[in-house]
Amino acid sequence: MKFIRTALPYLVAIFGIVFSASAMAQYMWLDASGRKVFSDQPPPANIPAKRVLQQPGKAAAAQTTDVSEKPSAESGAEEAKSTTSPKNSTATAKPEASKDKDLEAAKKKIDDETAAKKKVEQEKIDAAKADNCKRAKQAKSQFETGRPIATANAKGERIIMDEASRMVETKRLEGIIAADCK
Repeated sequence: MKFIRTALPYLVAIFGIVFSASAMAQYMWLDASGRKVFSDQPPPANIPAKRVLQQPGKAAAAQTTDVSEKPSAESGAEEAKSTTSPKNSTATAKPEASKDKDLEAAKKKIDDETAAKKKVEQEKIDAAKADNCKRAKQAKSQFETGRPIATANAKGERIIMDEASRMVETKRLEGIIAADCK
């Protein structure tokens, strides 16, 4: 038991070192469109070595690869297509701008649809309030006539309302009228 107590911190430290080493095995490279890609897997074969910014086993170099550099002769035609030169940098800016415009248009459409839904819901609420107002005014006018009003109790028996219950019901109807008849 004493051995376990003394060895346990060392075992925990060893496991921590082993697992942290695997967590540090990260790759970073620039893809064909110039975006940084982070992964624990090596980059695909079509990514040239000069576009790999970080690999496990090598120090995390603070290399800044300029995407607008012209490709060298040994890098091949595939990288020439993937890098942007000053001549075709405007071509990549236009699709991004159109994507932004498309995104803005989609966002505006969603906002308009949401506003339309809210308007329809508000119209339904307003219609329900108008109906409640109309019914409450009709019921109050019946209570103000002074005629006996009959209601049903929990057993379904017919009961004539006394003066106290008429006042309570009148107050409730006035509250509904105050809330819904604006």
